[in-house]
Amino acid sequence: MVIGPKELLRLVKKIKLVENLSERELTNPEGAGFDVRLNKLYKLKKSTSFLGVTDRKTPDVVEIKARKKDKTKYYVIKPGDYVLAETMEKVNLPEDITAHPYSRSSLHRSGLSFLSNQVAPGYCGGLIFGLKNEGTVPLTVEQDARFAHLQFEYVLGGGSKYRGQWQGGRVAAVKKEKQV
Repeated sequence: MVIGPKELLRLVKKIKLVENLSERELTNPEGAGFDVRLNKLYKLKKSTSFLGVTDRKTPDVVEIKARKKDKTKYYVIKPGDYVLAETMEKVNLPEDITAHPYSRSSLHRSGLSFLSNQVAPGYCGGLIFGLKNEGTVPLTVEQDARFAHLQFEYVLGGGSKYRGQWQGGRVAAVKKEKQV
């Protein structure tokens, strides 16, 4: 069952379920979870990658420098561009709660595909999602804009704590490594 905003806010205060929430989410969350905001974008560098049974190596990444106009920082995602998007928020999931990210509808209305996965119980750190501009025009996105929505659920009987190398929110594997 999805955990509602009142219970989520209680868990934010009690166990820091989500850190760095916007004032809007702390005082007037909408829907059945929390909206999360864009912090940084990364592009994949031309490099080798490998996904094997026991080993893996993701492509190298480089942070895209935000453009600045007045006091506003923003990014431009051109048609066909694929980027990794990092949230401003960090989660601290106990072993009995999982999170499910969804795109906000303004993304697909703007031509952006949103790629995500379930956030495992026990995961702590920032969140990284994929975005691809499937549209025909460049899209300007301000840093701090809400772009995804997290819904949280209790895991009946408890979950198995996340123990992978992505703990903490790193963006890419810096070398070939054994999967745990």
